[in-house]
Parts: sequence; structure tokens; C-alpha cells
Amino acid sequence: MSDRTPARRLGPLAVILLAIPCVAVLVVPWYNAVQPEWLGMPLFYWWQLLWVPLSSVFLAIVYKLVVPSNSGD
Repeated sequence: MSDRTPARRLGPLAVILLAIPCVAVLVVPWYNAVQPEWLGMPLFYWWQLLWVPLSSVFLAIVYKLVVPSNSGD
């Protein structure tokens, strides 16, 4: 038998937090534009690049919600 505490199930808040980055990059008509530009890049490209670190933040929040603090090494 393992003495590790099992992870909790995903609640509605965790599911919503995981869905936000997916929806933000998959609904292309929201950001399929050239303007505004940032550092010479059109919105289409910098929007996708913006969501790479933001997705990590959302995943970290869900991890903290789901995995108990006393688990691990």
C-alpha cells in the first residue's frame, strides 16, 4: 500500500481554469487580425505567444487546487 495522499478530483473551478487557455487560442476569429501590433508582430502571433506563459499560470493554479500540499517528497 502506498502512504501517499491521492489527488482530489477536478472540480468545476479547475475545469473552467483549464478551459480558459484552450478557448483563448482555439477561437481564432477573436484574434485573427493584424492590428494591434506589438514589437512589429501582428495580434495573431503575439496573442498565441502570450498564452504560452499564461497557460502555465493556469496549470499551476489547478495543480495547487487538485494536489494536496502534503503529498510529494
